[in-house]
Amino acid sequence: MVAQSPKTAQPHGFKQVVSTGSMAGLAVLTSRLGDDALILCQRLCQWITRAPTVEEDLALSNIALDLIGHARALLTLTGALDGTGRSEDDFAYGRTDREFANALLTELPADDFAVLTARQLAYSHYACLYYETLADGAHHELASLAARAAKEAAYHRRYADGWTLRLGLGTAYSARRMQAALDLVWPYTAEPFDEDEVVARLKAEGFAPSPASLHAVWQERTADVVHRAGLTVPTPRWHARGGRQGLHTEAFGALIAELQSVRKQYPGGVW
Repeated sequence: MVAQSPKTAQPHGFKQVVSTGSMAGLAVLTSRLGDDALILCQRLCQWITRAPTVEEDLALSNIALDLIGHARALLTLTGALDGTGRSEDDFAYGRTDREFANALLTELPADDFAVLTARQLAYSHYACLYYETLADGAHHELASLAARAAKEAAYHRRYADGWTLRLGLGTAYSARRMQAALDLVWPYTAEPFDEDEVVARLKAEGFAPSPASLHAVWQERTADVVHRAGLTVPTPRWHARGGRQGLHTEAFGALIAELQSVRKQYPGGVW
């Protein structure tokens, strides 16, 4: 019999002891990750029935369902960690746009399927790397969530890789549109890898990785896909930031209004 590691051999009913400061930091992290997933899910849902084929409608629906699953688990955990007991619905429907902490990348509008593809390429490669590393963290419940999310994010990554190659290697017209999409999206790709005091503390305590340490690998992997598609990796002269601090793009208010419209029209409604 192979002995299990302490991480996987916790007895039923085990409750991990985490300091108050660490719980507050973890709540910040889980709210950021949950908001990333929730907002990107909402953006993808805007494409359902508008995708190039019915098959792509189904594929985007499946990716959106995975993301809403990530958001639900992460935001529920946030309510437990921050001591408020708020539910996933409280976080999704009970906050103003300035209270969301998603990276700006996830809220970018995509009126062109190529922009959707470029956004998915950037985010899914980041999510795969981060969740795979977070799965080794010291907080057992978060690590378990990350392990499941990493497996689903791997499918999202393959989907984005496939469409990047298809558009880049298709016609001259599709290649131009895919390159333009990369140029539009790439200035927004730095923010998810930023490291602040919260991230630095969680890293020091073994609860979460430093996203900054994953940036070089992300660059290598996304560059490999872009080059195989016959395209050029953009070199942005500026980088958009502010989403983690609640400073969002002009289009974000409309997105949140759409997300929360039914709840606000029928407060307390039950279906």
